[in-house]
Amino acid sequence: MDFVKEMLEKAKKSKKKLVLPEGTESRTIQAARRLVDEGLALEVTLLGKEAAIRDAAAKAGVKLDGIKLVDPAASGDLEAYAGEFYELRKHKGISPEDAKSALLNPLNWGAMMVRKDAAHAMVAGAENTTGDVLRAGLTIIGTVPGLKTASSCFVMAGMDAAWGKEGCLIFSDCAVVPDPDPNQLADIASSAAQSCREFLDTDPVVALMSFSTKGSAKHAAVEKVQNAVAILAEKNADFIFDGELQADAALVPSVTDKKAPGSPVRGKVNTLVFPDLGSGNIGYKLVQRLGGAEAFGPFLQGFAKPISDLSRGASVDDIVVTCAVTLSRAK
Repeated sequence: MDFVKEMLEKAKKSKKKLVLPEGTESRTIQAARRLVDEGLALEVTLLGKEAAIRDAAAKAGVKLDGIKLVDPAASGDLEAYAGEFYELRKHKGISPEDAKSALLNPLNWGAMMVRKDAAHAMVAGAENTTGDVLRAGLTIIGTVPGLKTASSCFVMAGMDAAWGKEGCLIFSDCAVVPDPDPNQLADIASSAAQSCREFLDTDPVVALMSFSTKGSAKHAAVEKVQNAVAILAEKNADFIFDGELQADAALVPSVTDKKAPGSPVRGKVNTLVFPDLGSGNIGYKLVQRLGGAEAFGPFLQGFAKPISDLSRGASVDDIVVTCAVTLSRAK
């Protein structure tokens, strides 16, 4: 499975609108040009003061024809967007004036565009921290109904075709929630399952990981995973799952038969859910560096509408791929 090729094709077919809040950032401007030229987005909007965007584009040698420029402070949508934000946050004591001021922040403006369907997806993070991007998304877009936790996943690709979907697996959460409680872990599993559907185009089979298999060890960290599995069962989760499972019990059928006989995930796992950020982050990096796999992400998941965070060291190619992946998720 060529993950990047499939996401680029899916983005082209979806014909969705993208907003890029970091409109004066050189790599972002270059990525916007490519997104338009390659037909990966129906419309690309750069946010910021128009003169500043044009100056930055000139310095980067990028033409802006076909790219939409929006300055929140000068937009005719400011009053409506600020009013919407005030209704969202008035229970927190925010004033109408504070709401208008908050909407001048390009991250908040971009998230509001997605909320109001003026854009179908948002990508940021080349200049802003992950926390800033998450805050805008959670405050304005919110999470999928029934979930309270935003998280992330990596698509691990290029492995032996026997693993996952043609050598591709979902790893989650490797970038957002440091130490999820059982409810958060169950949310992460549900979000990862949906990411599997969207990215790998297959029915998710989820293993909730641990250093224990089916009670072989007694520890609070093991109980957390067991409780998350119980929560998924109580909610009648619409995907196949099992846990707690050690990595070999999850992935190797002969070991599954010994440690977790009768497991519904035997020989079919395509989504691994880690018990904490430490194990998830270490796990994906080991598979990437020692196993030679390609790691795509992290991609945010659990939001009501698609947004993505970038590494501040992202290349133009990285930004283009992340935008294509995010657009491919838009409904």
